Amino acid sequence: MRKTIVHRGADELSYEIRGITHLAQRVAACGVDVVWENIGDPIAKGHAVPEWIMDIVAKAARRNISYGYSPTRGVNAARAFLATQRTAEGGATLHADDILFFNGLGDAIAVLYEYLAPDARILGPSPAYPTHSSAEGAHAQSPHLTYTLNPQNNWLPDIDDIRNKVRYNPSIVGILIINPDNPTGMVYPRQTLQDIVAIAREHDLFIVADEIYAHLAYCDEPFVSLAHVIGNIPGIVLRGMSKEVPWPGARCGWAEFYNTNTDAEFARYATALHDAKMLEVCATTLPQTVLPEIYGDERFAQHVKEQRAVYARRAKQAVDIFRTVPHIHVVPPQGAFYLSLVFDNVLCERARTATLPPLNDAVRDVITPALNDVPCDTRCVYTLLAHTGICTVPLSGFNTTLRGIRMTLLERDDDRFIQTCTQLAVALRRLSEADDSHCQIDLATV
Repeated sequence: MRKTIVHRGADELSYEIRGITHLAQRVAACGVDVVWENIGDPIAKGHAVPEWIMDIVAKAARRNISYGYSPTRGVNAARAFLATQRTAEGGATLHADDILFFNGLGDAIAVLYEYLAPDARILGPSPAYPTHSSAEGAHAQSPHLTYTLNPQNNWLPDIDDIRNKVRYNPSIVGILIINPDNPTGMVYPRQTLQDIVAIAREHDLFIVADEIYAHLAYCDEPFVSLAHVIGNIPGIVLRGMSKEVPWPGARCGWAEFYNTNTDAEFARYATALHDAKMLEVCATTLPQTVLPEIYGDERFAQHVKEQRAVYARRAKQAVDIFRTVPHIHVVPPQGAFYLSLVFDNVLCERARTATLPPLNDAVRDVITPALNDVPCDTRCVYTLLAHTGICTVPLSGFNTTLRGIRMTLLERDDDRFIQTCTQLAVALRRLSEADDSHCQIDLATV
């Protein structure tokens, strides 16, 4: 081309969760029944949308209005319903005009970072959900700025790390939290949220809380939304229908803006996001029109309660199995439907060189070239895929120096889930077989 046409931030775009799918599909073409544990799609894993929800959607699909444009901010009735519901939960007041609908949170996240000033940065967690870290890094044309989630402290964030990075980097204008967290399953305690709010207040920042899994927290204490503790600090809460209905194909998410009246710059930013959506016209109409009826139905609370129970049981089953594997650190998830396993240095070194027999020669031919020049956990994930047919995701794909594996807790069948975890545990134990009597066991940060 006569000049460069690629955005300078394009190299920051990475999504290993789907990136591994191409390799796994090639393995499947070799006659392997691949077990997909990489993508958080409840529908793909056999979760059925309740009949009563399908009936609501089917009825709405018969109405002509469902096929037209919605208002740019979103369907009025949906926004009014959400504003009333969220305000009733306590904490900050939310008005209908403080809500902006998007075509899923992927759309919301892209727009959120795109319309930040070029030199404005958002500090996010590490491990990081790659949609956020890639979009923020691409916006800044630089690697995503992160604070540490500590697996040795139940994946809780290092508050001093957040405070120091904010204090010494004046380009940071906001702090991102993902609550419940993906990929760790950690749920932010009230005190931790209050500490982050205090840092934002001290340094004149806003906070973004991705709460897509808010209804799927199964920790002992009630889930605490950012809205419950935000006070007068500007903030954005991101929610959606994809995980809890579940309806990922609806591509229906929304942003809730809090305290735009307390900061003129933040108010202008919120307006810019609305104006950007106006250029796109609107978000998809049908899921918005049925949202009040689905969420307002007395059966919805029981529906999500049953989902939480399933994921809590899956988490316990998986943790009990993987705790028997040497050189792996596993923290029980408290929300969402993911589990992360962290390798220590011994297992990292084994994963760099050790091999396990692939399921057949065709699989060997597919996997072997992929094992070169990749992080040790990526090599491990590829090896496990070839040896067991189970497709997971390397932790290195989540913008972290930790090495390990993330898998889902979505399998509906008890026996199949336990079998999957057991197969992975046996394979990981084989990889870790070595004389480690003189090894110091630390979490890998290489």
